[in-house]
Amino acid sequence: MKNILVPTETHEVMASVLQTAALVQRRFRGYVEGFALRPAVPDYVPIDMVSGLAWHVDEKADEETRRAAFQLFESFMKEIGLPESPLGSPEPGYGWHAKAPAGDMFLASHARIFDLVVLGRPVSGKAQPSMASLEAVLFESGRPLLIAPPTPPTSLGETVVIAWNGSTETARTVAFAAPFLREAKRIIVLMVEGWSVPGPSGEQLASALRRCGLDVETVMAAREHRNDGETILARAQALGADLLVKGAYTQSRLRQMIFGGATAHILAHAAIPVLMAN
Repeated sequence: MKNILVPTETHEVMASVLQTAALVQRRFRGYVEGFALRPAVPDYVPIDMVSGLAWHVDEKADEETRRAAFQLFESFMKEIGLPESPLGSPEPGYGWHAKAPAGDMFLASHARIFDLVVLGRPVSGKAQPSMASLEAVLFESGRPLLIAPPTPPTSLGETVVIAWNGSTETARTVAFAAPFLREAKRIIVLMVEGWSVPGPSGEQLASALRRCGLDVETVMAAREHRNDGETILARAQALGADLLVKGAYTQSRLRQMIFGGATAHILAHAAIPVLMAN
């Protein structure tokens, strides 16, 4: 986890995003890069092709958005004492991508060269963080996403809970989580009765991780709530987790939108950092 990408916006959850990224950077002595994340112009501005006035106004607003994002990012990095890193330096530090274009397409493509992307959990009733940005990373980047909760965490990766259901998505996320697992003080493989797909059991996963020299516990939880995501979050909290590892969208996104699902519930309610991949 040496290369950490922090798309920067000026919303209420951004303090938690920056703090979450800082905890990862401190643990792995990595490089943190920020850029101003904002919607692509066609997504929100009707352009007057005759006068060009709307385009001029939008350019000015975009410049102000980029400046505000940079000031927020840079002031936080200076506050935690992280130095600016020269281009190509292997030393811990931070950098800013000043020429990053707008839109989630850039976010997803740029993320492909990073070990981890950190974004905030979408909050009900707020325009940002955007679910579209999270899904762009999950489905188009090929990289893991660390989702910061609304309240800044004080620790990360001391107690790791893996929500295991045997799926391809979860297997991929566990592989991405390997650096965190190697550093964790406690690892728990959490299973929920009736929440699984055909595949290896949680006990088999635990055995495989133990062969890698990790000390792993297993917990089978009864389905205590209507939504499996609610059960997962309740158990993770009871176990003292400060990082939840879960595959994203084992069910289709459409099915989750209509019927609900563990991923949708966790994205709406998690109070701890969540590592996801698809």
